[in-house]
Amino acid sequence: RKADWIALKAFSLGKSLFTGNSKSFFVQQKN
Repeated sequence: RKADWIALKAFSLGKSLFTGNSKSFFVQQKN
């Protein structure tokens, strides 16, 4: 189903955004 593909795409995108944001956040905390 197309809805499943869209949900999966949005989930992977949000996950990559979340991990990227948390990484930069931790880097800022160290400095």
